[in-house]
Amino acid sequence: MPRRALANDVTSCRRRKTEVRAGPDRLLRFLGARVSGAQRRPDAEPTAAGPLRQPDGHGPGCVGEAGPRSPAPASRVPGAGAGLLPSGQGDPPDNMKSFWRFIFRKNLPPTSLCQMDFAVLGLGDSSYAKFNFVAKKLHRRLLQLGGAALLPVCLGDDQHELGPDAAIDPWLHSLWEKVLELLPVPLGLGVIPPEVPLPSKFTLRFLREAPGPDSEERHVAGTDPPSPPSELQPFLAPMVANQRVTGPSHFQDVRLIEFDIAGSGISFVAGDVVLIQPENTARHVQQFCQVLGLDPDQRFVLQPRESGSPHPERLPQPCSVRHLVSKYLDVASVPRRSFFELLACLSPHALEREKLLELSSAAGQEALHEYCTRPRRTALEVLSDFPHTAAAVPPDYLLDLIPPIRPRAFSIASSLLARPARLQILVAVVQYQTRLKEPRRGLCSSWLASLDPGQGPVRVPLWVRPGGLAFPQTPDTPVIMVGPGTGVAPFRAAVQERVAQGQRGNLLFFGCRQRDQDFYWEAEWTELEERGCLTLVTAFSREQEQKVYVQHRLRERGPLVWELLDRWGACFYLAGNAKYMPADVSAALTSVFQEEGGLSGPDAAAYLARLQRTQRFQTETWA
Repeated sequence: MPRRALANDVTSCRRRKTEVRAGPDRLLRFLGARVSGAQRRPDAEPTAAGPLRQPDGHGPGCVGEAGPRSPAPASRVPGAGAGLLPSGQGDPPDNMKSFWRFIFRKNLPPTSLCQMDFAVLGLGDSSYAKFNFVAKKLHRRLLQLGGAALLPVCLGDDQHELGPDAAIDPWLHSLWEKVLELLPVPLGLGVIPPEVPLPSKFTLRFLREAPGPDSEERHVAGTDPPSPPSELQPFLAPMVANQRVTGPSHFQDVRLIEFDIAGSGISFVAGDVVLIQPENTARHVQQFCQVLGLDPDQRFVLQPRESGSPHPERLPQPCSVRHLVSKYLDVASVPRRSFFELLACLSPHALEREKLLELSSAAGQEALHEYCTRPRRTALEVLSDFPHTAAAVPPDYLLDLIPPIRPRAFSIASSLLARPARLQILVAVVQYQTRLKEPRRGLCSSWLASLDPGQGPVRVPLWVRPGGLAFPQTPDTPVIMVGPGTGVAPFRAAVQERVAQGQRGNLLFFGCRQRDQDFYWEAEWTELEERGCLTLVTAFSREQEQKVYVQHRLRERGPLVWELLDRWGACFYLAGNAKYMPADVSAALTSVFQEEGGLSGPDAAAYLARLQRTQRFQTETWA
């Protein structure tokens, strides 16, 4: 079959285009998909976007490659985008769901993609049971439809000590070898050297006039917020309560935070999540401006270099440097490799540039891990360690260098039926120590914990979206919920909602360390038990010599669990930390099926798989 030449625009392999043509029949397409907003885990670290480099550099924002051999059938696919960042349930990312439905249509002929070469790169986290499920399934489906795989599917893993780069580096090197064999670089064109920076995506045109009215707050709040609010137009919700709910001697600060959502147009049901847009601390904003030599009060207009490029919709025009740094640039994130790569290109200082080049090279990934990833060093701290380079960074490159602050998702812990016009979340404040002197802190959780509505009005930008848990609508369907620690938050909303609707078949397994330190909503659960609305089973792991967890209580209540599932058609829900607990709970359930249901090992596993397939077993976990 005829092979197509590589388009001129991608000879550097670092362009940000998603589709580039060099003639009527030559096409190299890069498709990417990701979960919008943030992952389900609280205070999740965002993934920085960056350019794709050849042969051994890459940007984490590019998650899929495809190279059609003829006029591309992908161009006719609705919502085309290779989605390779699965959630814990193994669901496709938000912006590829229409593509996912299309590509798995049963009436597609097996020769649909016989004119296409492809390669699939997945980004995932092996702490989830369905690690890179979407990437694996997509790779198999493209083969079924006649596509030719240039390479085996690449499975980047956040849990690897070197991060996804450990798998991506050798895979990308092989990918570009294959691509350049099929589509050679035209004569007279060369690869842009890695030390030469690409032009910035935007230019910052600074204004001389004095600041006018505060258009930035108007940009955030809007005049007539849409119904319902969204990421582009969040609702500035008044915070009405911010209460620590763990004991004073407990190692972790956990907050029950309540917002007033009256008049917002926000509506939600049990299982939904709220997304919150955090901001950097005033201290970090001041430090960042000092290191880069920026005036925080200086205002600018942002202009894209390429016509048609979208303007960041969360930034007002004009905008102050203070607003840009405090509300948009994630200076507290741990930088990825592309950050060091761009810094090296911009550095005028020989010694600093040499070190940056080492940290951005394939051979320097162990050093980068030890310097940055392992101690969780932030972008701001890295810039402070390279002062000559930081002081020389052109402002135009700020949006290329620093990723935007991503919203964080939290399970809603209340029901509108129980608390009208109110929304509650349970927030574990992220703080831990590494070998660095200053403790590491979660951006969103620490920011929320610092807000005190008792000292004056506090407003937090937020909006709501459907979550990963859907509770039964039929009133006679029992539910079994397993929610240790803060994983109990969505089940509190579910219990409130179901009790308000007269549904009494509620069995909750809750686990924590000690009854008097982190037993969230003890009085509320006790009152519901006394009314016959709830059966509560607790596991306090540190109150006896032998640790007891929710999976142990699950086995102890095996007869009840089996009866509810097999006789009464109950639905089973699990929420919490993804590290060990989901696998332990699944093993306990399988044991219950064998002991109480008399199933063999394979039959017990098949029974659990059937519960998952029919949505009677649902999980929402985070790493």
